[in-house]
Amino acid sequence: MNQLNAKFIVSAEKLSQCPQFNLPEFPLLGRSNVGKSSFINALCNNKKIAKTSNTPGKTRLINFFNFSDNFIVADLPGYGYAKVSKEAQDRWQKNLEEYLLKREEIKSLIQFIDARHDIQKNDIQMREWVKAYNLPIFTIVTKIDYIPRGKHSKILQNIKKQFDGDILLFSANDRQYCGNIIEYLTNLCKNN
Repeated sequence: MNQLNAKFIVSAEKLSQCPQFNLPEFPLLGRSNVGKSSFINALCNNKKIAKTSNTPGKTRLINFFNFSDNFIVADLPGYGYAKVSKEAQDRWQKNLEEYLLKREEIKSLIQFIDARHDIQKNDIQMREWVKAYNLPIFTIVTKIDYIPRGKHSKILQNIKKQFDGDILLFSANDRQYCGNIIEYLTNLCKNN
């Protein structure tokens, strides 16, 4: 299975606005412009499902996508860059923390790391926060197609030194890893 149908359901600012889906949910964590929206579009092979932008910080709400009634993907605002006030950033942080800590449908968090760059300080801070609350998480390494194939294992080794858990490669351009990721998510959904 190399793709699933997906549809955008709703956006929410905070937990109290999040609808109940009764499906496993996977929130996407990552810096702005790391490729979370491109990931959603590639999984369903439809470039128009999630809005992508070259301008960091465009995602301002929790955007829910239903993948073939198998699971929900929640696209979260990126961390690390946004041209918004400190007050708005504080409100986002409070709302996102409440969502991540209290949303019962969450099966696992997914943290996105850009293969072209070293793990950033805010990536490490996010991971430490997740670990402090003992939340399930795995890592997806995006934009791997920009890296020569011979360097893939070195990138994986560097990430494994800093982040535990499973690490999956991803490329929105050629979609070669989509089947593996869909299989991985589907297996997670089956495990209680």
